[in-house]
Amino acid sequence: MFTFVIGQSRVYMNRYLQLYLDSYRGISQPAWMLAIIMLINRMGAMVLPFLGIYMTDALHFSLSETGVVLSCFGIGAMTGSALGGWLTDLKGHFKVQLFSLLLSIPIFFLLTLLKTPTTLAIGVFVLSVITETFRPANSVSITSYAKPENITRAFSLNRMALNLGFSIGPAIGGLLAAISYQWLFYGNGLTALLAGMVFYLYFRNRQGNKLRESKNPEPKTKIIKTGISPWKDQKFLIFSLLCCLYSICFFQLLSTLPLFYREVHHLSEANIGLLLAFNGMVVFVLEMLLVQIAEKKMRSAHIISLGTVLLGLSFLLLLFLNAGQWILFLAMFLLSISEMLAMPFMATLTIKRASKERQGAYMGLNALSFSAAHVVSPLIGTGIAQYFGFSALWVSTALLAIVTALGLRWILKKF
Repeated sequence: MFTFVIGQSRVYMNRYLQLYLDSYRGISQPAWMLAIIMLINRMGAMVLPFLGIYMTDALHFSLSETGVVLSCFGIGAMTGSALGGWLTDLKGHFKVQLFSLLLSIPIFFLLTLLKTPTTLAIGVFVLSVITETFRPANSVSITSYAKPENITRAFSLNRMALNLGFSIGPAIGGLLAAISYQWLFYGNGLTALLAGMVFYLYFRNRQGNKLRESKNPEPKTKIIKTGISPWKDQKFLIFSLLCCLYSICFFQLLSTLPLFYREVHHLSEANIGLLLAFNGMVVFVLEMLLVQIAEKKMRSAHIISLGTVLLGLSFLLLLFLNAGQWILFLAMFLLSISEMLAMPFMATLTIKRASKERQGAYMGLNALSFSAAHVVSPLIGTGIAQYFGFSALWVSTALLAIVTALGLRWILKKF
């Protein structure tokens, strides 16, 4: 019996490894390099996950002041997303990504000097404007360098790199924060510098698919944009609004969840970093395989809706306060599955909805919906937690996620 179980385990393990390796096949080298650059950049993702704790512990801000500063990150992210989409269509994705990486470096160092709610809010706003211009440009860059039949997997590869970096960054950040919070900002700045250097050296003379396919380029001819503007696409506007509602729930991960771990479960910075790293590691290990299976078995509307429901369930698990730390890891696991099912397909549907000339604008608007959630999520989250408690926050977040899942199921049937 024991031999049979071992044998079957090996069979299933070999099948898993084969499926996992198959999920990477066909992805172009530039798409891999974009993922590597994302990995380097996100390995320095130490500031944002610990920013709320830094403000409450080191700077002694109140929860409401902390929520306002975190919301300024969201306001800057909205501005940066819209600006990034416009600049990408105007100047190209290479220049936007390069300047976003390089201009963020001095801002990370300057943030260590800002000690009041007002000055830190301004600094965080400027930082997020610069860093979030990267998002729509990066999405268009993936589309440019990936093979058309592998766009979803290219997005997933990029997100997998992002999440591997996010699993490393907070883990290291938790250790650095135990020494000094200043090191979080220095580490983030140095990894942005390294990512910028690698990006410039590899992509400075590289053309995307659309440029290589153009046999008779006419650089002196004025380009007239075709295709509908995303701001006039009513179905896409509703879809983006629902993406925003999903993100309001999801981004509790970066605002109230670390505060909940600290104030309710009394976890140290290192243990909080470990929990956040667990999210990134789960996504890194499973996303490519899960996306490949989901693409073959389910429609995009069903995949995204299921992911949104799982997000709500993950927050309901946090109501079991006496269950021990294992419930926190289970809730984080469900949140990670939700992220893998929802976000790559949201990006793919967005890029497929747009004409080639409007891809930057569409990705900018979709990124704007996520950035808007950065504004609303910490304000609502910290407000409910301060006045009604964390349990009320998790119940209301779960209900919002379920309503959002129904809305996504409805609008995607009309796409």
